[in-house]
Amino acid sequence: MNRPLLDAVTAYIDEQGGGQGLFPTEIPGFNIVRSFQSMMPMRNIYRPSLCVVLEGSKELHLGEQQLRYRSMECLVVSVGVPASGRIVEASEENPYVGMVIDFDVATLREVLEQMDTLPAQADESSPCAFVAKVDQPLADCMLRLVKLLATPKAIPVLAPSIIREICYWLLSGPHGGEICKLGLPESNIERVVRAVSMLHTNFAETLRVEQLADIARMSPSSFHQHFKALTSMTPLQFQKQLRLLEARRLMTTQAANVAEAAYKVGYESASQFSRDYSRNFGIAPKQDALNQQRLYATYASRTLRSA
Repeated sequence: MNRPLLDAVTAYIDEQGGGQGLFPTEIPGFNIVRSFQSMMPMRNIYRPSLCVVLEGSKELHLGEQQLRYRSMECLVVSVGVPASGRIVEASEENPYVGMVIDFDVATLREVLEQMDTLPAQADESSPCAFVAKVDQPLADCMLRLVKLLATPKAIPVLAPSIIREICYWLLSGPHGGEICKLGLPESNIERVVRAVSMLHTNFAETLRVEQLADIARMSPSSFHQHFKALTSMTPLQFQKQLRLLEARRLMTTQAANVAEAAYKVGYESASQFSRDYSRNFGIAPKQDALNQQRLYATYASRTLRSA
């Protein structure tokens, strides 16, 4: 545990009213999370980001991959992917406390261009998420980032330089080759990411592997191989995950019924949608939507009571 960093984050949360939940900051792409209890697995879209645990522990399920990260460890995600995450260690006495910094590819590329020696290239068939230790230079940057929140007027001037420094330490560290894949233009990874972006934008449409391979400028067989290696899913499985997550959001937050949600996300058959949904989440869509609504309401009430 890094006590100065944890104390600074705790002080910021207290200044925001205390309690638990998501605490957005004035720095774009930088959020803080605190929870007093473990959480059930939650499927969501994980954006390219650096997720640091200061206290407690968290778990991520991505395809067949399971990653657990604890105090002063971080999860690095290089591609926006649907995955299941949950807080596994948290209590009133020792809450889960974490920080999330979204990656900016343009900044990564700028830092890469200024480095004398590029990181050793990692295997392009490796998954898009991994766990690493948070070393002292990285922790120092994060501490300065948190302290900067006390002077909002300085954020536009100083925050970009701290983010650049974070990028440098990540790129020059033991996992630099993995991070490097985010910023290298025209790599196989960057080409697959183009197709991933297309899937995110047009998940409700019928997209063939050949279309996605054309976007990635790869043969269908090569594209399929690299896509699955990176995301731990086939393109069809990836698209299905995006559709089901959006349907869950529509039913939970916009009161859409099962048929409405199914058709809005691209299904032609509500019964097929219900079968896919039940296989994916382990529960029928209508019941899951009710459970999710109760879960959010319970979490919100606990947050208010602890504030």
